[in-house]
Amino acid sequence: MTCPQGTTSPQWKPTMADGKPRLSVLFRRADCRACTVRRQCTGNVDGKGRHLLLLPEPLQEIQTRNRAQQQTPEWKQRYALRAGCEATVSEIVHAHGLRHCRYRGLAKTHVQHVLTAAGTNIIRLAQHRPDPGRRPRSRLQELFRTTAHG
Repeated sequence: MTCPQGTTSPQWKPTMADGKPRLSVLFRRADCRACTVRRQCTGNVDGKGRHLLLLPEPLQEIQTRNRAQQQTPEWKQRYALRAGCEATVSEIVHAHGLRHCRYRGLAKTHVQHVLTAAGTNIIRLAQHRPDPGRRPRSRLQELFRTTAHG
């Protein structure tokens, strides 16, 4: 492995990290101490060399391939749908406290979740303002208009 400044690491060593097999890449201390950008590279100030933990080779190849695929426009377009769902869940959890149930029991908890989701949808409907200059309006837009002006 080569660091951003062009120094090559010694041979990699198999190790265990968090109870899982990994490959340890440790650069020589002398190389890192002499480096002018050591703090940006390693983040340490006490003179230790750069240390990386990699997955075993087959898993590392899969991870590298997946990360490269995530940079493609097709993947980003496909992920946008999930991002919208994640944003909705985040809104319900943070703005409406979905993770803190006021009741005990599965039936009452389910009712709270359903009512929280319905309330979120009502808030979103109230925030929707169709453009009055556009014609023709759909029945749904008319419903929004009559609901908003209620």
